[in-house]
Amino acid sequence: MFTIIQNVTLYYMDAYESLIFQLRDDDIIKSTVIFEAFLTMHRCHFVANADESSIALDCPIPIGFGQTNSQPRTVAMMLEWLSPQPNDQILDIGCGSGWTSALLGHIVGERGHIIGLDRIPELVALASRNVSKFNLPQVHIDLAGQAIGQPHQTFDRILVSAAAETFPQALLSQLKPNGILVIPVKNTIFRIQKDDQHHITEDRFEGFRFVPLIGF
Repeated sequence: MFTIIQNVTLYYMDAYESLIFQLRDDDIIKSTVIFEAFLTMHRCHFVANADESSIALDCPIPIGFGQTNSQPRTVAMMLEWLSPQPNDQILDIGCGSGWTSALLGHIVGERGHIIGLDRIPELVALASRNVSKFNLPQVHIDLAGQAIGQPHQTFDRILVSAAAETFPQALLSQLKPNGILVIPVKNTIFRIQKDDQHHITEDRFEGFRFVPLIGF
């Protein structure tokens, strides 16, 4: 029985890796470090066993509390737009089951720092357990406070994985010069860049669906 279960698990793991190679071949994943992060931080470690058959599907997977483990294609696009670099300090808002925090942790390396935030205590606990499966001392998962983000800190990159109703201006002050913020607002993903003179430019990518950003 154990052998059968193990073989099924390996089948879905191989199928997931095939999906990641396909995303690379489709030019969705362009960066080598992002590609390697997806292969190393395997999606199967961030969803419940009951959802194992879904890990290779290019679709969201429910993780409870009305939240999801996001579609791999969408995560890949958002990470490409975010352009995380080694040693970056990154804020990951709406980290859910911890997958994006782990992906980012792999990319920034041991000299980087990832803070993953969620407003649901059970998901904070879940993400912490999932991230602890890997050697990622640079990743910390915390319960979000009443204000969005970390108001008294600044970051090289900020990723938001749930949709705000309106653009949260408070995040701009948490972005360092030459930083990048990627955030969904309703059905549009915004890519915000701040230059070294604190001037802001934005790109918009429409046609997406996300769970709501709780409390904002």
